[in-house]
Amino acid sequence: MGIIKYINNQDAECFIFDDFIINQIKEGVVVEPSHNEELNNIIKEHFSGKDMVYISNRVKSYSVNPLIYTETESIPNLIAIAMIPKTDVMRKNAEYERNFYDKPYEIFDSLTEAIIWVQQVLEKEEPGPAIQKK
Repeated sequence: MGIIKYINNQDAECFIFDDFIINQIKEGVVVEPSHNEELNNIIKEHFSGKDMVYISNRVKSYSVNPLIYTETESIPNLIAIAMIPKTDVMRKNAEYERNFYDKPYEIFDSLTEAIIWVQQVLEKEEPGPAIQKK
């Protein structure tokens, strides 16, 4: 599970792994639905035809327009979101945002816990053994 790519843009740092992305939004950013276009481009480039999970490592203070989740939910191979809030206020915001996303969405105290959950989610999504017809 090594890092594939690191992207440092104006609004975030993005760490791309085999089955998931860890995204760290920068201080003071307001995350709007327009940010989904960049996320979708990254997912298309690195995860085409493959299920993946988005991990938000919330180490900085920023705002999220919860309407972003309506569009995020429509990314077909993005099957779950994990949040790692640094403070109680960030945790309360993540709990509120959960109401806007209908796929698996969990909040964790550490990156390690989130990555373990990601692997469990991905294992559940893998198709079972093929049924052979006689």
